[in-house]
Amino acid sequence: MARKKSTKTPKAEPAKGVINGAGEVVEQPIVSAIRENFMPYAMSVILSRAIPEIDGFKPSHRKLLFTMYKMGLLNGARTKSANIVGATMKLNPHGDAAIYDTMVRLSRGYEALLHPYVDSKGNFGKFYSRDMAWAASRYTEAKLAPICGELFRDIDKDTVDFIDNYDNTMKEPTLLPASYPSVLVNANTGIAVGMASNICSFNLREICETTAALIRDPEHDIRSTLPAPDFTGGCQILYDEKAFTQVYETGRGSIRLRARYEYDKSANCIDVLSIPASTTCEVIIEKIIDLVKQGKVREIADVRDETGLSGLKITIDLKRGTDPDKLMAKLFKLTTLEDAYACNFNVLIAGVPRVLGVRELLQEWIAFRVECVKRRTFFDRTKKAERLHLLKGLEKILLDIDKAIRIIRETDEEAEVVPNLMIGFGIDQTQAEYVAEIKLRHLNREYILKRTQDIEDLEREIAELDEILKSKARIKTIIVKELRAVAEKYGQPRKSMIIYEDTAVYTEEAEEIPDYACTFFFTKEGYFKKITPQSLRMSNSQKLKEGDEITQEMEFSNNCDLLFFTDKAQVYKTKASDFADTKASVLGEYVAAKLGMDEGENAVYMVATKDYRGYLLFGFENGKAAKVPLEAYATKTNRKKLTGAYSDKSPLAGVLWLAEDTEIIFSSSSGRRLLVHTGAISLKTTRSTQGVAVMKLKKGHRLFALQPYTEGTFLKPQRYRAKSLPAAGALPSAEDAGDEQLSLI
Repeated sequence: MARKKSTKTPKAEPAKGVINGAGEVVEQPIVSAIRENFMPYAMSVILSRAIPEIDGFKPSHRKLLFTMYKMGLLNGARTKSANIVGATMKLNPHGDAAIYDTMVRLSRGYEALLHPYVDSKGNFGKFYSRDMAWAASRYTEAKLAPICGELFRDIDKDTVDFIDNYDNTMKEPTLLPASYPSVLVNANTGIAVGMASNICSFNLREICETTAALIRDPEHDIRSTLPAPDFTGGCQILYDEKAFTQVYETGRGSIRLRARYEYDKSANCIDVLSIPASTTCEVIIEKIIDLVKQGKVREIADVRDETGLSGLKITIDLKRGTDPDKLMAKLFKLTTLEDAYACNFNVLIAGVPRVLGVRELLQEWIAFRVECVKRRTFFDRTKKAERLHLLKGLEKILLDIDKAIRIIRETDEEAEVVPNLMIGFGIDQTQAEYVAEIKLRHLNREYILKRTQDIEDLEREIAELDEILKSKARIKTIIVKELRAVAEKYGQPRKSMIIYEDTAVYTEEAEEIPDYACTFFFTKEGYFKKITPQSLRMSNSQKLKEGDEITQEMEFSNNCDLLFFTDKAQVYKTKASDFADTKASVLGEYVAAKLGMDEGENAVYMVATKDYRGYLLFGFENGKAAKVPLEAYATKTNRKKLTGAYSDKSPLAGVLWLAEDTEIIFSSSSGRRLLVHTGAISLKTTRSTQGVAVMKLKKGHRLFALQPYTEGTFLKPQRYRAKSLPAAGALPSAEDAGDEQLSLI
């Protein structure tokens, strides 16, 4: 009988309500819904997709490589990639596109790994190119690279556990018994839910040497044998002692990478031959073109991508007279030709994600490899013991072959041969089965002597294996021997050059900015002009927007910093050289548009400085004032925008830059004036400080202006001074009231 569809309208509750079945609504708390649905998904992504395990592989990598191994592609000829993808789908249920993408990233042609696992043929794209797409799987061919023999060494000797695939029709390994620390040899990146992993690559020879030394001496200085990571692109690594120590000890940190370039004097061009692993050619070229269009880089005539069969190459044509090293120093600062590689050594250890330093990670691998060698040794011992058991039974038979032949001939039924042999010689069924299958041609003296010798050899070998199983030191010796063999066979020279501070001084050179005298003008509407003295002498009549007026005028130089404070409690930093020289007959540049300010944000005050000396005095409409050192706005990096430039608790009444303490006139909307020496206002190091109360205000009135006091402004200045703060100030006397400087705006 069909269920009657409910006509009940569900309540509009954001935390409850899921549809279950045909129109039936079941209320369910949002907390339990997330726990039952999202948490299993998150755990699946962390444990089964994104985070690599101690063998250095994610499940998708392991399934692909194991499938290729079972297809005989370790020693056989290449096969079409489509065949590999199809076979891998028996283990990996995520679809052919995802499987092929995985294979591409492991291939030699893609060039993303120091030691590729897939020997590819055809177009597999390039890791350093965003737009170079790889060919479809039906066009390319692949097989396993020789180094994969180290990944699958003794995998058939019970070195690792096997589990059922997703439909229980096949077995697949939970880990690969890699004979070297592949987890650190090839780069690996993964983004899970709530966590990520980003492991940089290290040189195989250096990793094997370090691991062997760590096995011998747990206190071994890792940095002595493993100086830095190694990247497949061959980029340069900027050596930073503090950053490297953090990465090696904690597994987190940032490494600075820099492109490698050569200068072709005959063609007057720079050839970039390698780039950081965290960027692409297209990103770099687009950024350079953008810098040229903005006028920030004027030394470049052309830039193009000349990547070909010989490898990566970005060519930058220079204008005549350009210093290539100084240009590259500028490009290192402005583009991703120098970039940071963020390390996050997050690895699954026994099903638990852990962020480990290099030492801890290698120790975990050593423990894993010790277990693999133990299991392999026990497997070999078991097989030899089984063989010895059979030969022991054969030995008893060979001592009296005539008796064995007589028992077999006198047995009427075939099924009784094995039981009769067991009774006649006191052997078990397994031994009797083995003896019964011996051929007549083997019943000779030579065969008997060889089998007797085999018994002695097996007994000696089993004793040797027993000694290995009892001694952890001997197991570690075996691992060290295998590591050295791998390093000798597959090791290659370091690709990435380490640049130390003494050879990278030129990166710290300041950009050469022409320095000359000029006058800055800043208007009430937010327009800025930079005019040279020569141009100013020709015409001193300033063109302004209707209703606009100049609020600040100062003589300074072209090589200085400009700080523009806005009405949204932010400050924008720029260089005076970023503004073009102009004339008095133009409006100037609109600062808000030039610096990309937020919508509705306007610049209200300008500061020019070279050394960030002096301090700023902020006055707020609530009568408070804050004195902040200008050096609080100095930054080591070229940050364009600083939030929290001053307190936003009350609207800003005015800003003044002061080289030293002096007297300031505070003016309120009630007409009162207060003369305050800034030495009475304490200096605050926090930019967003609310300041101290300076002027007492009547209800409905506000502080609206600040201006420096000059001698002669007031006939009786003592009238406006106060013994303590806050103070209300005084109304102007008849003589002072006529002063235009104090007229209300």
